Amino acid sequence: MNFIYALGGLIAGCIAGWLLGEFFEKNRLKKSKEDAARIINEAKAKSDEVLRKSDLDGKELLYKLRIDFEKQNSAKKEELFQLEKRLTQREENLEKRLDFIENKEQELSRREESTKKILSELDQKHQALNSLIEEEKEKLRKISSLTPQEARDILLKRYEEEFRSEKAKMIKEMEEQIKEESEKKAREIVSLAIQKCAVEHTMETTVSVVPLPNEEIKGRIIGREGRNIRSFEMATGVDLVIDDTPEAVSLSGFDPIRREIARLSLEKLVADGRIHPARIEEVVEKTKQDFEKQLMEDGKSVVFEAGCHNLHPELIKLLGKLKYRTSFGQNALQHSREVALIMGTLATELGLDPRLAKRAGLLHDIGKAVDHQVEGTHAQLGADLLKKYGENEIVINAAEAHHEEAEFKSFYSLLALVADAISASRPGARRETLETYIKRLKELEAIANSFEGVDKSYAIQAGREVRVIVQSSKVKDEEIPLVAHEIKKKIEQEMDYPGNIKITVIRETRAVDYAK
Repeated sequence: MNFIYALGGLIAGCIAGWLLGEFFEKNRLKKSKEDAARIINEAKAKSDEVLRKSDLDGKELLYKLRIDFEKQNSAKKEELFQLEKRLTQREENLEKRLDFIENKEQELSRREESTKKILSELDQKHQALNSLIEEEKEKLRKISSLTPQEARDILLKRYEEEFRSEKAKMIKEMEEQIKEESEKKAREIVSLAIQKCAVEHTMETTVSVVPLPNEEIKGRIIGREGRNIRSFEMATGVDLVIDDTPEAVSLSGFDPIRREIARLSLEKLVADGRIHPARIEEVVEKTKQDFEKQLMEDGKSVVFEAGCHNLHPELIKLLGKLKYRTSFGQNALQHSREVALIMGTLATELGLDPRLAKRAGLLHDIGKAVDHQVEGTHAQLGADLLKKYGENEIVINAAEAHHEEAEFKSFYSLLALVADAISASRPGARRETLETYIKRLKELEAIANSFEGVDKSYAIQAGREVRVIVQSSKVKDEEIPLVAHEIKKKIEQEMDYPGNIKITVIRETRAVDYAK
């Protein structure tokens, strides 16, 4: 029984050992499978990583290869572009050279044709000259049968016709030369013109009469051995005339400003009663200072009346000086005021700026305030003054062109010319009778019409200009300066007139035909 038990225990132990071995074998096998699966997964992961890395390396290499290829390709393209550019430039240079050569060939051809033409003309002229020589010989043969006086008249007439144009050119050149040299002698010419045309109203505008309370004051004005009168004349720059006129003395001077200062000074001295050299100098100096203030007041008054603002003080003072200037007896300041009002009215009617028009009209004759001291026409002097004090270009041109001495650059300049003529020529504006005025205009037109070849003539600008229309069939272009010069000389010889007269000669050629 023990054996059976032992055998059973052995069999049970073997079975238990086998079962345990199977259990451990299963566990070992399972662990081996898990290890194998883990190893396989790791191998797959590593292989995936290697594949991914190799793929990235391949792409990077491909990118680098592409960049290198593009760089090489760009360099090749740039090289080809530069080569193409050089070839294009060479082609253009070749075309330019070809054009230059063609132009030279054409120019040479033209020169050759011109040379041939000139030679042909020379031949024709040579033939014409030979024919003229033959005609001259024939005329000489005819002349030989004439009397000496008849031959002389024929030759003189012919030479006069031939040299008429040359004479006109020479006169024009001489006039230009005289104009260039005339600046130094301008004052002398003006003074001669004043002496030549001195009439009654000129004397009235260069002499002022000062009334005296009694005749005894004349002796005090003269002073001991004439010292008072000498001091007065030296201080004022005018002549003090003491004659037989009862209870009055005269002040004579061409400058109206000096004459007015002298008049005011003399009135103060007479009223004060103390007349001696020191007192005379003191009163004259004080009067000059007061007169400067009065000029400003007079200028401001007319500026305010015309509605012109922001004028330079010097221009206002010059306007005040115009109060003591006259032209043909017409007060220059009142004339300027009147021109300003006329221009303002015209500008309003035409849709222009009336304020700018009034400004131009008020300042158009500003040069008359200084034309006694400075050489030049009052129009040019006025334009220079307005430029100096910063006036508008339109105002400057109106002053410069209102006597047609410059080109009209705006419509306001034309208005200035029209308004100036209206103010100067209206009845009663100037000290000249209507009969005298009309007579002078008729004389001007008669002198112009007396010349051969003149068709019509018109005296305009209140007698300050004559426009002469000549017949184109009788007067040539080069003879126009000669006609103007001859008319000028005849006017100077036969007429007395103030200022300047402008002679304008016009030649016009018209062709008329009829379509039937």
